[in-house]
Amino acid sequence: MFLVGCATSSAPDPGLEGLAVTRVAPDTIIPGTKLQVTGASFVESQWGDASLVLSGDGGTVRWPATFVDFTTMTIAIDASMIDQIGAEDFTGTATVEVVATSDGLTYASESIEVDLAFRQELDPSVASIEATGVIFVNDQIQIEGDGFLLGGDEGVTVAKLEGCFTPEAGGACAPISELELATQPLEALSRETAVFPFSPKIAGIKPGTFTGRITVINKQKDLAPSPAPTVDVSYDLVTSQIFSVDPPAASLGQYVFVKGGGFVGGESGALTELELEGTFARTGGGSAPVLMTLLPEFVEGRLVRYVVNTDDSLGQALDLRQDTGQFTGTITPVVTFGPDTVRGVSTNASFAIAPVKQVVYLLYQPSYVEGLRDFGLRAVDKKIRERIIEVCKRTYRGVNIEFRDAPPTDFALFEQVELLGVDPNGTGLFGYDNSPGKDNGNERLYDRLGGVNALTQQDGYPGYGGVFIRSLMGFSKHPGSFATSVPGADATFDAIFDPFRSDIGEPVTSSDIAGGLATLTDGFACPGSDRKSRVECAVFVLGNLIGGTLSHEIGHSLGLANPYMEGFHNAGDAPARLMDAGGDRPFNERAELDGTAPGEFCDDEYEYLRQILPSSEAAPQVQRASCF
Repeated sequence: MFLVGCATSSAPDPGLEGLAVTRVAPDTIIPGTKLQVTGASFVESQWGDASLVLSGDGGTVRWPATFVDFTTMTIAIDASMIDQIGAEDFTGTATVEVVATSDGLTYASESIEVDLAFRQELDPSVASIEATGVIFVNDQIQIEGDGFLLGGDEGVTVAKLEGCFTPEAGGACAPISELELATQPLEALSRETAVFPFSPKIAGIKPGTFTGRITVINKQKDLAPSPAPTVDVSYDLVTSQIFSVDPPAASLGQYVFVKGGGFVGGESGALTELELEGTFARTGGGSAPVLMTLLPEFVEGRLVRYVVNTDDSLGQALDLRQDTGQFTGTITPVVTFGPDTVRGVSTNASFAIAPVKQVVYLLYQPSYVEGLRDFGLRAVDKKIRERIIEVCKRTYRGVNIEFRDAPPTDFALFEQVELLGVDPNGTGLFGYDNSPGKDNGNERLYDRLGGVNALTQQDGYPGYGGVFIRSLMGFSKHPGSFATSVPGADATFDAIFDPFRSDIGEPVTSSDIAGGLATLTDGFACPGSDRKSRVECAVFVLGNLIGGTLSHEIGHSLGLANPYMEGFHNAGDAPARLMDAGGDRPFNERAELDGTAPGEFCDDEYEYLRQILPSSEAAPQVQRASCF
């Protein structure tokens, strides 16, 4: 990374120190292409104006880029931009430049070499199509070649099918009129392989043989269709079948992924059902016969997924919050399309109902990352997140809860908590549970702490939820423009963070953390004796402050404090009680300094959590305060 322009600060912007570009794709660009730039340390427009710079023998172009996330930007290409290049084939370099809001400098990444093709139109070329074989309905038919469209403003590549279908049960080959199906790139931003599903609209869902032709056609926006040569094909269609059920055990709100073939859904008149027949053996003894039909969600022809829920026949037959056990028997797909219903092949299956589990997704919004600038700690974002997760895990040890920093794909019902820079309510809250009403017993599993909740606003409470890190600056004796000091403001907070604050200190940069940072497990050495140890202390303390606030707000969403009773905080004030009101939780306790015990759930609260989210993990040996 290098800088262009006049410096207005003594240290580079820590958010742009690692600015890099690693890829520009796709390789062939036409009007309507959404060009994707992949790299590192990209920033939102409020923190800098970003551009992609292409330099070659024909000159240089500079195109504004739109922030997607910290590793991705996009550029919408039109015909005039292609004209700027001046040649169909471009060989040169690509660089990302950002004019930073913080200091007025222009930051530029190291250049990478690129070979790009610029075209006003594309004709498809087909090298091969999977032309014969045994397939299921909705199997993906793969087309190898080049010049396929990527969708969106480019237009679409379609596969036109025509031919006839001979039923396995006998009869003439019934003609099938022309049908066009949209293709998709097999790999993102690749024009070399496209796929389309062999839809039940072509030949229905009954077994038999399709004989016909496929023509691949580019339907580019504002241009006439461009076809490739026609390819003869012949497919033997077989009835639906199940190959596997995964995972082997699932709990309330979790997906059960059923893999096989011949599944339909996602359109009018198309339905896949799963028939279960066998025995359910309850944990601890007792069994019951099972004969029920489940309705899974269609994902694609080879995959459906079922959510373990309380609303269908399974949820009515079992108490999914209390009952666990093992199903053993058969599972059979039953596929319907229009007037036809076909019963597929039965498969032996075994899977378990597991204890209820709460999954919590921590969504770090871009404003949270940029909010670390207030503390001068944006460069150690990763280390702070590691400490946050550690604090949450420790607080909920022995409870069946899992914290994640990536969107869950295996659970339909999960809690999401947003971490933000500034409190949108304007009240200076550290965090706020804006879910609607007290969830006694954690019946919902799917609370959203973040965004705006109109129901909460109607009740007269702040509408926006989440955790707001700028508000933590209220613990400073001199918060400046960031916040207003809270009654518990502490000089120790200033000793920890003053050396790095963006308004009075020197923010942490890559040179401060060269060689790595130690991971503190206590704060006895804080605020530190040199710059690196002070950085380590700042990471430890801010991670504790955020992690403790998160644990507190998640506790609210689970039905605390005072489970099954009124009130959201413990009555009175006692040391190390996590669910005490905010003013009763001093800075040292939150920060875990000077040997102060961290906030924990009091005795009744912890027992409640163990009841609603039972875990095989032993309860930690922690001396818990009384809740009353």
